[in-house]
Amino acid sequence: MSASTDTSSPNSKLRQLWERKYWLIISALLLAIILIVGSILLLTPKPQKEVFDGLPHSYSYTDVRTPQKVQLHMMSINPEDIVLQTAGTPLRQVAAYGINGGFFYGKDLLSIALMNDKPVNGVKKAYGSGWFNAKYARGTLVWDATSRKFSVQVVSSGDELIVADRNHYFAQGGISMNLEYEELWEAAATVEHLPYADERRMRSGMVYDNTGKLWLIVTPTLTTAAEFRTAVLQTVPGVGREGIFLDGDGSSQMNAAEVVLTGDQRSVVQMIAVAIH
Repeated sequence: MSASTDTSSPNSKLRQLWERKYWLIISALLLAIILIVGSILLLTPKPQKEVFDGLPHSYSYTDVRTPQKVQLHMMSINPEDIVLQTAGTPLRQVAAYGINGGFFYGKDLLSIALMNDKPVNGVKKAYGSGWFNAKYARGTLVWDATSRKFSVQVVSSGDELIVADRNHYFAQGGISMNLEYEELWEAAATVEHLPYADERRMRSGMVYDNTGKLWLIVTPTLTTAAEFRTAVLQTVPGVGREGIFLDGDGSSQMNAAEVVLTGDQRSVVQMIAVAIH
């Protein structure tokens, strides 16, 4: 016959009370942990979903920092995959990968931006449409799809561009970098009226090489024009490189799957977009 447990003794009652308190404490701690974790999850901001997330794209991305601490974000792309288009908002609100384009004022585009002889921001030969480099002849990067050649042509309007077929090219206006002419670039940039050349600002540009590869480049690092150009020479591969400065400062913006650069979040009139296939 087994001995029965005496639950009426003082020691037994104390043990039962202690066990109840123990489980109450454990339950309270678990509940507190659940509440704390839940609060953290609710208060932690979710990563922002971009309007261009998940779009197919045909570029390669590179992030490079030079010995002088200039950080370049670069999208390498084939010229056939370039689309010049209007934006009218900060680039982050545009459902396309790419970077900012040429100079503008208000809603007027002050740099050439032509696709197959059509200005992207209005009708042919209208002010602010993208047919003109306003006021000055400026370096304009041209892809001639028929001859399959890049060039930088210093022109004032689309009428002056030299291409094999007016129905198969694009032209993006900016300021000549003269990457192959170290002794000439500063004088040329002065003649073309490169804004704020000696001030440290965010900057952007387009560069090609003699194989037909094109780079869209933005730096959030505050640099002079000379420092940005030197960083380009140090980091963009290839030979026969040439290119243009694009609009800079707060307009220096990039939409990429790998990084989003917002500049000062200002609206830009025109962007250099990656085609969606």
